[in-house]
Amino acid sequence: MTNVLVTGGAGYIGSHACKALSRAGYTPVTYDNLSTGWEDAVRFGPFERGCLTDRARLDQIFAAYQPQAVMHFAALSQVGESMRAPELYWHNNVAGSLSLMQAAVAAGCLDVVFSSTCATYGDQDNVLLDEGCAQHPINAYGASKRAIEDMLRDFEAAYGLRHVIFRYFNVAGADPEAEIGEFHQPETHLIPLMLDAIDGKRNALTIFGTDYDTPDGTCIRDYVHVCDLVQAHVLGLNWLEERRGSRVFNLGTGTGFSVREVIEQSAAVTNRVVPIVEGPRRPGDCARLVSGSTRATVELGWQASRSTLAQMIGDAWRWHQSGHYTK
Repeated sequence: MTNVLVTGGAGYIGSHACKALSRAGYTPVTYDNLSTGWEDAVRFGPFERGCLTDRARLDQIFAAYQPQAVMHFAALSQVGESMRAPELYWHNNVAGSLSLMQAAVAAGCLDVVFSSTCATYGDQDNVLLDEGCAQHPINAYGASKRAIEDMLRDFEAAYGLRHVIFRYFNVAGADPEAEIGEFHQPETHLIPLMLDAIDGKRNALTIFGTDYDTPDGTCIRDYVHVCDLVQAHVLGLNWLEERRGSRVFNLGTGTGFSVREVIEQSAAVTNRVVPIVEGPRRPGDCARLVSGSTRATVELGWQASRSTLAQMIGDAWRWHQSGHYTK
């Protein structure tokens, strides 16, 4: 079986990607320092602990497993934290990615599937975002991801490093079999925070900002099911295997939902009341982020078949009730 090095494979999206890779006939090799990931989530291939900035350790891993490709998920990803401590994002995300790309080139592993974000577009309200939109990130998280995209292009020009870049919108849901799921400490994502509030594990869900220029005053986001998302990554890997050239794809559904709409759907799916409190806006948040792209569907044949709010919340609720990982 073909090895694929999966950085951040013990995290939320990375662990789902490992399961998808395994089902597609690959052997995912997880490389993770467990700073935000969970060893319990590594169930579909070998686990190697290490940091992206440890070049010697990376060289060992490339030599031992000789991966055909890299799927690069490992990153700090909290917008608020990136506003308070941008140095963490430039060191971990950018310097770490530089170390990884240098090791990959040295090992002759020249196919990379990269986890980027719609946060690279910044605040472009009332614009359906496609891959050609200008990138003006408004926080260090988005800026770090844009920098890595630039790095990949430079490495392609210099060393022939082929890449597929996926710019995600909001990822939600969980493995339908409840084998793996979303669990962060601290938790910052809307749906798991809401499920915690429904389940009495926190007093209430805080709505950050109710005065945005949207129909109900709350932020609007485009949500995509994590299983749909990682299936796109397998298709991206196939794209590179077919030598079809480097490419950027948005991954979203083209439909935006406000925070209040997500709350209403969660109450309907769980048949529970969602306790809420209203708070001020958070720095770095924009009013609306929705994909206007069909490139992934047209060129990759990707379908967001599970990405309805009801399905995403239902799968997340099933995982939420099944128990969490332990350190």
